Amino acid sequence: MAKLQKSIDKRNALVKATIELVNNNGFHATPMSKIAKMANVSPATIYLYFENKQDLVNKTYIEVKEKFTAYAFATYKKEMSVEEGFKLIWNRIADFKFNNTEEAMFLAQCDNTPMVDEPSREEGIKHFQTLLDIWERGRKEGILKQSSDYLMYAYTIIPLSFLIISQKRGAIKLTEEHIQEAYLSAWNSIKAIKNTN
Repeated sequence: MAKLQKSIDKRNALVKATIELVNNNGFHATPMSKIAKMANVSPATIYLYFENKQDLVNKTYIEVKEKFTAYAFATYKKEMSVEEGFKLIWNRIADFKFNNTEEAMFLAQCDNTPMVDEPSREEGIKHFQTLLDIWERGRKEGILKQSSDYLMYAYTIIPLSFLIISQKRGAIKLTEEHIQEAYLSAWNSIKAIKNTN
């Protein structure tokens, strides 16, 4: 049992080191030797868990995405209205990103660079199915604009990554008011415009 825990700890240390080094140095400036050193394991140990650097990054991305989406959707109930469900999920996404900055920044890097391969990216998108379903229901009910999921994501979720990175740089100190303003901007960007005539 202790041997299994030691193995899990080593793998977790490699994932943590990958996140930190990719965030600070980028994908290409993060050699396996640096990851091993930071994780306090021999470089050969990496290959017990991962085929190569691409596999390590892909699997790290999927693990972080799973943790992120599990948190985001944990309290969502299908009977919620589109607006109520979206608001709850958006706020939980914001909460996760602000309380797990390193993991949030890693996901933002993965979203904005080709360092994750397409099958892993598609696997990551599957974890967002609950949000995609809400958007689909919102479009069908005429509550949301007839925009693609990519545009919805770009308008509502990507701005959170920008705010987190700006705060980490010291450019802004985010308050609860900022978060609520960001939420209203997100909701208003995808809400269907009702004809008042």
